[in-house]
Order: sequence, then C-alpha cells, then structure tokens
Amino acid sequence: MLAHERRASPHTLRAYGDDLERFLDFLAGHLGGVDERALAKLVPADIRAFITVRRQEGLGAKGVQRALAAIRGFFKYLARENILESAAARNVRTPRVRKGLPRPLSETDAARAIEVAGENAVDWIAARDVALLTLLYGAGLRISEALSLRRGDVPLGETLTILGKGAKERVVPLIAPVRTAIAAYDAKIPFTGEKASPLFLSRRGKPMSPREAQILMQRLRGALGLPERATPHALRHSFATHLLANGGDLRAVQELLGHASLSTTQTYTQIDTKKLMAVYEKAHPRS
Repeated sequence: MLAHERRASPHTLRAYGDDLERFLDFLAGHLGGVDERALAKLVPADIRAFITVRRQEGLGAKGVQRALAAIRGFFKYLARENILESAAARNVRTPRVRKGLPRPLSETDAARAIEVAGENAVDWIAARDVALLTLLYGAGLRISEALSLRRGDVPLGETLTILGKGAKERVVPLIAPVRTAIAAYDAKIPFTGEKASPLFLSRRGKPMSPREAQILMQRLRGALGLPERATPHALRHSFATHLLANGGDLRAVQELLGHASLSTTQTYTQIDTKKLMAVYEKAHPRS
C-alpha cells in the first residue's frame, strides 16, 4: 500500500518496515505472543512501553515521531481492510521536535567546493563531480533527484521536469552554468549507455550512489576546511538561502524546492533574519 498507493520512497519503506518489525518483536515478548486478538486489545500503555524501550536504545524525538507514524499507519491499514480495529496508537501523544534551521554554506564556500571538485586527476570524474555539485547548488535538487537523471536527458534545456517526493512533478529552471557543466561531463563519459541508463556513474560505470556523493563532500570538507554541515544536501539549502538573500520570492522558491508547505520554505528566511540581527547587534551603538 505504501509503495503503490502512496508511492513512498524506498527510504520510507525501509524505515517504516524496520519500525514495525521492532514493534511486533517487542509485542511478542511484552504480550507473550502476537495475533489479531492481541493487537485489537492493545492499550496506549503498551505502545508507550515500546517507545520507552526505543528511547533507552537512543532513539530521538524525530525517530519516535516516525515510529508512531508507522504504527498508526499500520493500524489504519488493518482497519481499512476490516481485519481489526484499535484506537491505542491514536491515543499516544507524539513528541514535539524542535525544528532546527537549515545550515547552508556561504556563497564563497559553495563556489570553492565546486571549483576544487574539478581538480580530480581522472578527467571524466572531475567533470562528473563538478556537474553534480553545480546541479545541486544551481538547481536546488535533492541528491536522489540529481542521480535520477538519465543519459537521454542530455542536452538539458532551459527547464527540467523533476519527479520529487511523493511522486510530485515540478519544473526547475536551469541556469547556463548548470547546462554547461552537465554537457561537459556527458561529453567525457567513457562508458556507452542507453538513453534510459543513469547519467551519473561510478568509476566502474555503475550508477553513482548517494554515498559516493557524500564521500565527495567529505573529501572537499577536508581539503577546504569546511564544517561538518557541508554535505550534498547543504548545497540545496544553500541554493534556497542564497536565492532568498538576493531578493528571491518566497513562493517561487517554494515551487523550485518542491515543498508542499510554505512553512517549510519559510525556515530559510529565518536564517537571513538571524544573520541580520547579528550584524545589527554588533554594529548598533546602543546594542
């Protein structure tokens, strides 16, 4: 149901599957066995006991939120299929999670990262790394979205249609440096491929993984002395923050990022306000 009806990502499927497996294993020991009758008789205290165990294992508030979402979804599915009814999960309070602000790179550090990525001794790998980072920073793509591009997508036009979270399509404008970097990389790929084969490849010609992109940024952090927050996803944060800082419209940035809610995009405006207040407090004679 999650995969085909809600089109959940593979990451969500793995995470929810792990949460439910742990929950059912816990109940097997907690109740002495799990069957439909036992599940129907669950009370909120049983679910709280599971959450307490997971907390003791080091699960944070965000993880608890996800585990409860998985359990609620499971019982909702059981009710929908007329298997059993239980209100226990609905009556367990979800912990509040303090929303942290996105942590973008500065404009200088983003430019330096892209520049140094091009210093790889293997020419086509250098072109690939520059193309990938330019795409993340220049178009605000998620790493999974960037790695989903196909050989047949090149040459890129002035816009790119992306299938994002929840299978939602959005159209992303592509500035000239992005198109140029992608074209330069495509021209140097040493492996043949069909139009439907992945654009971004590993050294051995296999599809490039998100882990390889993380390793690339890890190398750049070491070379440039960048903070730990300099990850592939930080380039997407940087894209949004720098657009807004330079006068970009909030609604337009929401569309470019593919955010379902404007409140998610608004967190980027808080970063700029924070910076503004720091300057004010440092410079004002009465501060």
